Amino acid sequence: MQKKLPIGVQEFSKLIKEEYLYVDKTEIIYNLINQGIYYFLSRPRRFGKSLMISILKEIFQGNQELFEGLWIHDKMDWEACPVIHLDFSKMSEKTIGLQSALESRLAEIARENKIDLVTPNYSTQFDELIRKLGSGKKVAILVDEYDKPIIDHVDDPDKADHNREVLKNLYSVVKGNDKYIRFFLLTGVSKFSQVSIFSDLNNLNDISTDENYATLLGYTQQELEFYFKEFIPVLAQKYADYFPDILKAIKEWYNGYSWDGAHFVYNPFSILNLFEKNVFRDYWFQTGTPTFLMKLIRQNGYSPFDLKNRQLNINYFNTFDLRNIELNALLFQTGYLTMKAFNFGTNIVTLDFPNREVEEAFSIHLLAEFSQRTKEQAGSILFKLGQAVEAGETETFVELMKSMFANITYPLAPVKKSTPEHQERYYHSIFYLCLKLLGYQIDAEIMTHDGRIDAVLQTAAQIWVIEFKLGTAESALEQIQEKAYHLKYTASDKKILLLGIGFSVESRNISDFQCISVK
Repeated sequence: MQKKLPIGVQEFSKLIKEEYLYVDKTEIIYNLINQGIYYFLSRPRRFGKSLMISILKEIFQGNQELFEGLWIHDKMDWEACPVIHLDFSKMSEKTIGLQSALESRLAEIARENKIDLVTPNYSTQFDELIRKLGSGKKVAILVDEYDKPIIDHVDDPDKADHNREVLKNLYSVVKGNDKYIRFFLLTGVSKFSQVSIFSDLNNLNDISTDENYATLLGYTQQELEFYFKEFIPVLAQKYADYFPDILKAIKEWYNGYSWDGAHFVYNPFSILNLFEKNVFRDYWFQTGTPTFLMKLIRQNGYSPFDLKNRQLNINYFNTFDLRNIELNALLFQTGYLTMKAFNFGTNIVTLDFPNREVEEAFSIHLLAEFSQRTKEQAGSILFKLGQAVEAGETETFVELMKSMFANITYPLAPVKKSTPEHQERYYHSIFYLCLKLLGYQIDAEIMTHDGRIDAVLQTAAQIWVIEFKLGTAESALEQIQEKAYHLKYTASDKKILLLGIGFSVESRNISDFQCISVK
């Protein structure tokens, strides 16, 4: 019988008892338990961190019966030990304050274990709880979404700083209680600087980019094909006219996340929704629109070119500072960019979008932010642009591009006194995003970060070779012809159009265009 898909199910006992599908990760979890004590793991939202914490809780509580048929079932001694489970996603920090929320949760754990806490505040209560619970058998401490009280206030640095101090005081008691602790795991999305939170907890093993745990969360290709083998044919049949190779399509859409540059996994949330609904959509992205990130990108002068194949030193990702945000580090930790390659000799990481789901959804949000339109408005123009390209209507195409630029107000557009390169990048960013989101292939070697944008759009009947240039349409068209970029397509039986588009910095819009047919 086909098992149910556990969308939103984070309690392992519920998942097993109600016969939901589970991709067995217990061998890696076993290694985690037996090869160390203190761990930190960073992963993006919706990647299964809470389910992993729940599994660890059931293991430490000795509930062997839940693991029947799984790898770990006959590998543990299953001796139960006390567990302190702090889930910051379930604390009412915003309503009663973080300190009060922590005191309430610690009191709840104490009552469950028939312990009386006599100390006055959350930090000393945490210390007392560890000592009293661990005085017999050592205690396992599992912390889920530790950074939520900070991330939730990323646009209010003072509040975030206050919560950071509360957390620092909380964790300061851990190291001194080593003899009472069997296992300690802290999970979250971001890793904040050691001095700000973990100065007293400097014995954590950060396994976020450790190759031994690269597939702890997320589905590998092998796991996808094995555990979802009953779902794949159904999807393949529905998309037979669109995707002759359904596994290739699934991989293009949802695979590509990596934290070591060598092992790649699928986003679990997207895969479960894909097979539940049998429709290719941006499931993971739409659960958390990164409005803050979009504003940050524009305000710091980034362009889409800065987010593709970005190469940085691995040490760049070690920490995250709210008052000095490094954008690429933030995008990596939150899952919008991922590690596509890692050079062990130079410690250089290559970052890029993980897959089609993230790149397309991120790009439409970015286009809306850059052009000062809503997603719906931008989407409507893109739809009409696609129709114009298919119909070969260059004049309509240009008019629609004009309407996209027309909405940019003066304060958001680059000022006239800024460098030509800066102005060029800004306008090229919008033009580039429009073309990319039409779904046509764009030659990446021609579209470079220095502002020279050539695009080739192929329809069933035509090939468009486009040059967008600050200056005149005539000079844009001349550049196409000088490069002779269209020559490689002359063997095709399709009509070839050369389209030069001139852009005026004064009017901040398209000034003219010229189009000729060379075949």
